[in-house]
Amino acid sequence: MRAAHSPDPVAPPALPPSDVSAGVGLVGLAGLFAWIAVCRSYPAIAEALGFAGSLSPARGVLSGPYAALAAMVFTALPMALWSVLVDKVHRRPSTGIDWSHARPLAEVLPVSVVKLSGLWVTWAILAAFYGLARWYWNGPYLFAMEVLAFAAAPLVALSIPYVIWLDRHLVNPRDGTWHFGAAVLGLGVIGRETWNSAQIAKHWRAWIIKGFFGAFMISILPPGFAQLVEADPARIIANPVDLAMMMVTLLFVIDVQIGTVGYLLTLRPLDAHIRSGNPLLAGWLAALLCYPPFVWGILGPDNQVLGYETATPGWSHWFGGSEMLLWLWGGVLVFLTAIYAWATVVFGIRFSNLTYRGVLTHGPYRFTRHPAYLSKNLFWWASVLPFMVSSGSLVDAVRNTVFLAVVNAIYYWRARTEEAHLLSEDAKYRDYHAWMEQHGLITAPLARLRRMLTGSPAARREETHPFPAE
Repeated sequence: MRAAHSPDPVAPPALPPSDVSAGVGLVGLAGLFAWIAVCRSYPAIAEALGFAGSLSPARGVLSGPYAALAAMVFTALPMALWSVLVDKVHRRPSTGIDWSHARPLAEVLPVSVVKLSGLWVTWAILAAFYGLARWYWNGPYLFAMEVLAFAAAPLVALSIPYVIWLDRHLVNPRDGTWHFGAAVLGLGVIGRETWNSAQIAKHWRAWIIKGFFGAFMISILPPGFAQLVEADPARIIANPVDLAMMMVTLLFVIDVQIGTVGYLLTLRPLDAHIRSGNPLLAGWLAALLCYPPFVWGILGPDNQVLGYETATPGWSHWFGGSEMLLWLWGGVLVFLTAIYAWATVVFGIRFSNLTYRGVLTHGPYRFTRHPAYLSKNLFWWASVLPFMVSSGSLVDAVRNTVFLAVVNAIYYWRARTEEAHLLSEDAKYRDYHAWMEQHGLITAPLARLRRMLTGSPAARREETHPFPAE
């Protein structure tokens, strides 16, 4: 029985509209598929055009790291064009841009110089961090460092006209970058204009997120893309394990390609800028635990700390005696990965961790507030089967099960800190949060169970006082 003094929270009458249309992700997906088709068909294309060439010694297909990098162009360009030409996102008030008013160049130049100073010093500090951190000079990160080093000079050159052009139209050009530039130049001491430390903190949260996760995403582009382009469908299509894992690879490539575009294309004219980075320390801890180099100490190759794969040959081993079970279980894994990829596709050009860049209410986010985390964690259980060990050791089975449950708890913690951030930022997200409590296919039953167990409407407390202990 519910407490008489704790009525159920009232949900909004309708699901709030999403800040990103479904079309953005779909055209990006189409562009990615088109480029993959070109890469796979490159030998035939080269022959038809009468020139020889091969970037892959295996089959002559375009499967090298720069082909994977080029895929971002074919993914990002359709999404950017759709956003501007169809959704007209550049006219939204949330961009902070007033296209009807252009400040004189003489008026805006002093602001832009300060902002460019802040931007370039920020990039220099990030570059120094890349140089000092050892993990950036090993393995797949080497490719990311090569790409970023090559892009440095063009970015510096292009930032000058971009910043000046944008500052002429921004409602408030003195943003966090300007405040950091003012601090660097000492305007708070020698000038009449002072900088704001809160704005500088906001600036640095955004750039730490871009710098840390952007390099990581670039580093993981090539392997899956190469595997996909070089795949031989005739060989794998009859094997349920090979086919399932190739489909999983395809879906991960989709996730990584669109996700990387999201990290790099944080532009105000596309309404894709980072409006705020998560200010909660708990949010940063929960997120960083899931990524290298931090994850290497938690889930490293030597089963460190929370390793849950000791003596676990996995689903293909345990179901190897039944082809029907292999097909069915492989289908489950593909379905879970498809949900995970779908959760990234619907972000369009706004995907990134630890950020508020608008509110999503469509796609898989209509059923649960955290479809990617839910599907990813279920995938680990279904693929690893941690409680089934080849060693025959009950201790190994219990350890694996407990440690994977702890990993699940980390993701739950991460989800809660993200909700706390968004609840404090946007009334639309608060409406979405409340609507999901009542109508979300997965969220609503869990919310009802939580209210039944606690005897209180947790949703209302979270809406008004998210994470009070933080």
